[in-house]
Amino acid sequence: MRKILGNNSKNIDLNFDEVEKGFTKQEAINESKRCLSCKHKPCVSGCPVKIEIPEFIKEILNDDIPSSYRIITKYNLLPAICGRVCPQKKQCQMRCVRGKKGRPVSIGKLERYVADNHNEEICKENGKVKSLGMKVAVVGSGPSGLVCAGELLKLGFEVTIYEALHKIGGVLTYGIPKFRLPQKILEGEIEKIRRLGVNIVTNIVIGKTLSIDDLFESGYRAVYIACGAGLPKFMGIPGEKLPGVCCANEFLTRINLMYANIDGYDTPMPKAKDIVVIGGGNVAMDVARCAKRLKNSNVTVLYRRKEEDMPARKEEVLHAKSEGINFVFSGKPTKIVGDKKVEGIEYVDNSIPISNLGNLLKCDFIIVAIGNMPNTIIKSTTDEIKCDFSGRIIVNNSENDFRTSKKYVYAGGDIVTGAATVILAMSAGKKAAQQIYNDLIVCGDA
Repeated sequence: MRKILGNNSKNIDLNFDEVEKGFTKQEAINESKRCLSCKHKPCVSGCPVKIEIPEFIKEILNDDIPSSYRIITKYNLLPAICGRVCPQKKQCQMRCVRGKKGRPVSIGKLERYVADNHNEEICKENGKVKSLGMKVAVVGSGPSGLVCAGELLKLGFEVTIYEALHKIGGVLTYGIPKFRLPQKILEGEIEKIRRLGVNIVTNIVIGKTLSIDDLFESGYRAVYIACGAGLPKFMGIPGEKLPGVCCANEFLTRINLMYANIDGYDTPMPKAKDIVVIGGGNVAMDVARCAKRLKNSNVTVLYRRKEEDMPARKEEVLHAKSEGINFVFSGKPTKIVGDKKVEGIEYVDNSIPISNLGNLLKCDFIIVAIGNMPNTIIKSTTDEIKCDFSGRIIVNNSENDFRTSKKYVYAGGDIVTGAATVILAMSAGKKAAQQIYNDLIVCGDA
């Protein structure tokens, strides 16, 4: 078991301004020169939406940012978001030939540079797509729903997005801190979908306010379900119901949607001295860094495996350490200690094959960030849409066929795969839109 103390953060101004800075023009040009424009384009095969990466990088060298932006958005409608939150090191950059003998090309930062510096007026699409006269409903306004809606609109469908919350964006809005994804960036990306002509209805819970059958009865020819996986997982250990135990979703929602980080908003938040965050993914890093900013508390991340096994982006872990967050690795939680409130958490050393020796981390607040699973509210209203034991909707093939067991109902993103990345959800939305078009227009069987 290893304990790592975060660097002293007393001299760091911890606020919710964006931390990771993008490339300057010269930095973007210098990085673009490193691209070898490989004939077989291995980076493209590593991109879930298959962006023509060498081509958009070439346009940066030509100082033609509008053309570079058009190339990217042909495949990816939300580049400013993906450039910030996608795990490029495990996708496109992992395939980069440069990475075999050194550092791969920083594809994600180049994508962000183009998205942040393109001329919006030049890049606006000209003209309107001819309407097909068919309506499609999209359930959920997260990355998969937004992209599916955008692609359907470009194909000529009339599209309405139904969102359960009062703000659209799904996990992009409630689940990612502003120091990673600034509000103005997110709103700018969503505005592009609005300009395509989407109709957005908020505060509607499909499966409760309206059923899937209600949507068909009101004239929709197809429905795409992209309501994500927002039901938090817990550990099932003693003491988990004590006051002072919170899930990551609730904690982040209080900040992102209820503005707990802004003075003047009456949003209840813990007045904790010692906070423990359980988990090792990006959400755990987001939670820990938010907790540090809110109260400047002593924050410790407890992860059950080794540091090198953490699924979180390496840069997020480095930021967390630099901000003074502590880490305990190979620690498996066994019990939350306390009488009327949390007083600590017991854990065993996972690095020892057989260990009964308990360790105690004293704390007065615990945030559980070990993943999410789908909410079964849509399933509860119909038996026609088949789900697995965990509540995920079953489709014919989660990568290329998004048809569910109910005719003209499609599903994609986290509601199918379980909690995954933003770009994989976007890829599902894009492919599902094309499949809906093929079923309704090309095959003409609707």
